[in-house]
Amino acid sequence: MRILCRFADQEFTVTLNDSRPARDLFSLLPLDLSIEDYSSNEKIAYPPRKLELGGSGHFSDGRAGDFCYYAPWGDIVFFYRDYSYAPGLVRLGRLDGPVDPLLVRGEYPLRIEKAD
Repeated sequence: MRILCRFADQEFTVTLNDSRPARDLFSLLPLDLSIEDYSSNEKIAYPPRKLELGGSGHFSDGRAGDFCYYAPWGDIVFFYRDYSYAPGLVRLGRLDGPVDPLLVRGEYPLRIEKAD
């Protein structure tokens, strides 16, 4: 499963894993959300509802380019710098290319759709 993400003048794809929350997000597409900066290493957006969980747990190899879901807040997270695992963080997939599109600062409309 691949998704296409667009905001500002940026466009990039993400390959999702086969987890239950990734499949649930994919079933909601297309989505028009708002993406914004959070902390110094990530961008976040809020899907219209919390994603279904299951079969996900702790991981220790988090790195820039990961696409995750933070269950306690119900937001999706695009990491553009390294980070540490936090309870409730579920990896959904990885950006297919460099993280450069995520370095554009600010809040923007975000379009997520299924990639061809």
